[in-house]
Amino acid sequence: MSFLQLEENTLGVIVGHAKRAASSTARWIGRASAAHHASLGTAFLGLGAAIIVGLRAVYGFSWFVALWDTYPLAIVSLIAWVLLAATLAATILSARVAGDRLHDWMFVTFLLGIAGTVALDVYAVWELHDLGRTATAALVAGMALLAVVTFRDKWEVLGAAGVLGLAFTILIFLNIEPGAELDPRWVAAQLTAIALLVLPALIGVVIVEAFRRLVQVELDRVLVQSTVSAPRFAVGMLASEELARLDFAAEELLDSIATGTTPLPLTPKTASVAASLATELRLHLIEGRRETWLYHAVSESEMLGRSVTLIDKSSLAGLLDPTQRDGLLATAWLLLSDTAKANAHRSMTLQVGPLDPTATGVPDRKILVPISITTTGAPRNRVDPSVWDAIERVGKYTDTTQDSSLRIDIECLVDNPADA
Repeated sequence: MSFLQLEENTLGVIVGHAKRAASSTARWIGRASAAHHASLGTAFLGLGAAIIVGLRAVYGFSWFVALWDTYPLAIVSLIAWVLLAATLAATILSARVAGDRLHDWMFVTFLLGIAGTVALDVYAVWELHDLGRTATAALVAGMALLAVVTFRDKWEVLGAAGVLGLAFTILIFLNIEPGAELDPRWVAAQLTAIALLVLPALIGVVIVEAFRRLVQVELDRVLVQSTVSAPRFAVGMLASEELARLDFAAEELLDSIATGTTPLPLTPKTASVAASLATELRLHLIEGRRETWLYHAVSESEMLGRSVTLIDKSSLAGLLDPTQRDGLLATAWLLLSDTAKANAHRSMTLQVGPLDPTATGVPDRKILVPISITTTGAPRNRVDPSVWDAIERVGKYTDTTQDSSLRIDIECLVDNPADA
């Protein structure tokens, strides 16, 4: 038996051959798969988008049938409709079979089908000199981009919609009959056609991106919420995984020594691995005695980690009970995630302590922990009313404002650990 070589330390630093592997194939696959498949429930949005595209196609085809007698090349326009239907069916089926994933080659095939549809439909009605009123399959082709909005990167979809809209606009101007007078009804019809070609993809991208952000924020909050019931001092979620991996590596090493697979004395390389394991175990023991639930809630949250500065030198946040912890965490989330002023950059400084030995009016077996919250970019009149309800669960508070900053001072009564 041989022991497991440690490829990554507990700080997440990849060492050895694993570093080269992660920096090439694994990272490329991670980026590619993240951008080319539906995630976080967006597959359901994709299904709804496909239904909308189908209904729009039925409406457009009805107009095509009604205008059949006016088309100089109706058969060519019919071929455009067949090509569009085949492109949509092949794309949707391919994505479903591949597990809600649209590969590059299929996306390129989809775009070629859309471009062919527009070209054939425009060619069929070119002699009528009124693309806005007579083109049918071409306009549905623009909305067909909704079918791939959940599978591809937003810039790819927006780029395709922009090129399609620009090309159609150029064709409209080239199709103007020489000497023709442009009346307002003709201009309105052309503008409406361009809007129907471009706006659906734009709106779809906005909705999908907003949904993804919403789900990511809620998932982040659910994961961080688990720290509310943690002990006063504990390791976080990420450190727990690292500790499990470290423990397994140590067991493998000790077992190989006990069975004689690894001879004694240890070789310099094996001794170095053993020393690294011992050092990191000691680091975990030290961290477990000084890091509170609030430290892990802030550091392991994508949203709180980039906006909150935590000051808790005495680790007093660990003394708060679950109700007070939940109220403090909810306060931070509500102050930072409120979208009443979407363009504002909000940051927060959260200071816990220090204790005031001269505090009066403190009940027996209790101590007063002062908590100060200072925010920037969140004026008081923009604060959601539920923030104050959350703060009341922590303790009595006073608030002051200056410019666009809000300061909240909380008097939090907790059980005295000396009486535990």
